[in-house]
Amino acid sequence: MAIHVRHDCEIPESELSFSFSTSSKPGGQNVNKVSTRATLEFDVARSRCLTERQRELILNRLATRINKHGILRVASQKYRSQGANREAAVARFAELLNDALTVKPPRMKPRVPHALKEQRLRDKKHHGRLKKDRSRIHHPED
Repeated sequence: MAIHVRHDCEIPESELSFSFSTSSKPGGQNVNKVSTRATLEFDVARSRCLTERQRELILNRLATRINKHGILRVASQKYRSQGANREAAVARFAELLNDALTVKPPRMKPRVPHALKEQRLRDKKHHGRLKKDRSRIHHPED
């Protein structure tokens, strides 16, 4: 079975490895006895299903989550069952890869319309005239 990340990327489950440990969250009597925390590991550097461009994007954008050996780790301890945490880790993994592989278009600087510039200058001149009129000394005899 494969994990669908995007239309152009699917990761076979054989390339993922899971390890389980005790959770640090509250769990009643199970917290110290049952290994419910799921940690998913994916070797980005040696994956055969990724293109060179995809590998480069993942390594750059998820650099804080990848160790020096090129292994991406995703852990989940949200639920009290091992199976639910495994599914949550896989879902988070797919979401992370999808975000890393999505290339966003560069931001275009908004252009200020000419009429708006003209209006701003008219308003500034009007405000300046008001202040100038206020500062003139008025003599009642004149």
